[in-house]
Amino acid sequence: MTWDFAIQLFKAYLITEKGMSKHSVEAYLHDVYLLKNNCSTSSPVEIQTKDIEYFLASLYDIGLSNSSQARILSGLKSFYNYLILEQLLTVSPLELIESPKLSRKLPDVLSLEEIDLILSMLDLSRPEHVRNKAMIETLYSCGLRVSELISLQSSHIYWNDEIIRVIGKGNKERLIPIGQSALDSIKTYLSYIRPQWHHYPIYDDILFLNRRGKPISRVMVFTFLKELVNQAGIHKDISPHTLRHSFATHLVERGADLRAVQMMLGHSSITTTEIYTHLNQEYLRSSLQKYHPRFKDSY
Repeated sequence: MTWDFAIQLFKAYLITEKGMSKHSVEAYLHDVYLLKNNCSTSSPVEIQTKDIEYFLASLYDIGLSNSSQARILSGLKSFYNYLILEQLLTVSPLELIESPKLSRKLPDVLSLEEIDLILSMLDLSRPEHVRNKAMIETLYSCGLRVSELISLQSSHIYWNDEIIRVIGKGNKERLIPIGQSALDSIKTYLSYIRPQWHHYPIYDDILFLNRRGKPISRVMVFTFLKELVNQAGIHKDISPHTLRHSFATHLVERGADLRAVQMMLGHSSITTTEIYTHLNQEYLRSSLQKYHPRFKDSY
């Protein structure tokens, strides 16, 4: 079996059976092509464990971070698990390969005051800023991924129930409550801004569009948020995902049930959500250090 044939089979599997997005499929295939281009075998079933070790060593030599190495290794394990599933291979050459040790870096989180400050940077006399306000409010109110935000459909907003329906990873659907502030911002955008822009019937149900009437891109969301953060003078590593982290962190800080947070975030495993308990512990410790007269860290 050639590399190209195996990769095409794997691609079809990821799309049809796993229901992965185009972006995710490309990431998995990128990992497999990396291995293909860095080994001398004509078939993936000829790869040995030592070949994988040499490949990982080459990634280390070019300065690739442990997290990037671990992500590539995860993609390759999925590929070889698929080959075993199809009975094209009996044992994975990655079976005894361990992932690089990762130090868990807690993400930056915005305070409510910082979110309000970012929103205050918007000039609501500009149509695109009215739309951007609605997007920021929705990201923070519902803890969405940016991919979920830009694909959100108008018909999936249940105004009376104050709930939105979101299509997440693997085409899994979930219902999330949405706050009145976000709903008000969306109503303003739909009532006064959308009618001013170009109209394409094919995009009628996509909630957030650009001035040309086409779906807004991930890059555009990153770009305008970065500009607002810089204008606000906030010195943190901020992206749309930061609003998702902030949503979850603020809930946990205020005593929300972790299972409820897991459902709203769309995490398949509770262990992914548990990072916010660590964030909460850091928040409690910093609060004690700041406000308790006799609290000191031990050395």
